[in-house]
Amino acid sequence: MTDEVRRDHGGLPDRWDRLWTPHRQPYLAGESRPAHDGPGEDCPFCRSPGMPEEEGLVVHRGKTAYVVLNLFPYNAGHLLVCPYRHVPDYTDLTEAEILEIGVLTQRSMDVLRATTRAHGFNIGINQGKVGGAGIAGHLHQHVVPRWGGDTNFLPVIGHTKTMPQVLEESRRVLQDAWDKGD
Repeated sequence: MTDEVRRDHGGLPDRWDRLWTPHRQPYLAGESRPAHDGPGEDCPFCRSPGMPEEEGLVVHRGKTAYVVLNLFPYNAGHLLVCPYRHVPDYTDLTEAEILEIGVLTQRSMDVLRATTRAHGFNIGINQGKVGGAGIAGHLHQHVVPRWGGDTNFLPVIGHTKTMPQVLEESRRVLQDAWDKGD
């Protein structure tokens, strides 16, 4: 903290240090969310696999699905397993897509355990806008690594997460481990 005493809105002394996360504001304002639910360049999950891996944050490409880092992660290493096909609902998936998404989810967990020493995971699909999907038009499964004590006062009270690694470095480490078979 600087030597100056900050003032709260009532003019009283405020000695809190603050961690600023301005990268979250564009997401909260709707950046990177498609204007419509259809497929195409407007959809980041349709666009990402067509980009170079570093630019698209792609960790692994399968036959019917791929693994990508979440651009706005809940925790370091937060992965998304996405079908290449632009489908909005789990019931729209083919059996091959369901199987590969499951296998890639298991592999994601293995790789995250090897690279981040994750203690557990949150895995899930937010189905539809009312189910919490930020991008409801293109199904995607979250694989979020968790550690004992990772939810403390900072995210609970301060609505702030500290990220120990930038996305580009996370992608490289995860892809290297994926390719090595760790």
